[in-house]
Amino acid sequence: MITKIALGGSCHWCSEAIFRSLKGVVEVEQGWLSAGAAPAGSPTCYDASRYGEDDFCEGVVVHFDPEQIALATLVEIHLHSHGSTLEQGVGRRYRSAVYAYDAPQLAAVTDIIAKLQNGFDAPLQTRALGFGEFRLSRESIRDYYYADPDKPFCRVRIQPRLMRLLQQFGEHLDGERKAQILAAARTPE
Repeated sequence: MITKIALGGSCHWCSEAIFRSLKGVVEVEQGWLSAGAAPAGSPTCYDASRYGEDDFCEGVVVHFDPEQIALATLVEIHLHSHGSTLEQGVGRRYRSAVYAYDAPQLAAVTDIIAKLQNGFDAPLQTRALGFGEFRLSRESIRDYYYADPDKPFCRVRIQPRLMRLLQQFGEHLDGERKAQILAAARTPE
């Protein structure tokens, strides 16, 4: 059964390329995310609007098959693929967050982030939030990296992140995407 999780914390072009590269991910939508009230039944009464976290920030919605890639793996990759220990400020464009669609998912994400904290030298700033709303990016900028990995932004910003992904989480990369990443890295500028 396909499920989804929303992730924010980096440029949506970068995040889109990272998560589109993974086995078990069937679709990645890039755009703008906002947090909502905690899902019904959540162990918290967190109100995102109290903290300015209902503002829209760049992010992606990742549709995945949990039998092929675990939610914990997606969250771990997310935490390692952007500045998850850096204070982003309230309401900023690149808020580091994982947006859950229901109470069990929010509880799982909260637990995953807490467990992964040990792998970081500084406190994680990534928040587990209830999903509010998503606004899809315009079509002309979707699939930004894989449509043309030779664009300057792709070479300077996205390609280095994909190479780190390959080094740290290579076993989770889709074979075809891995080949595309390596071919783009070998292509002279």
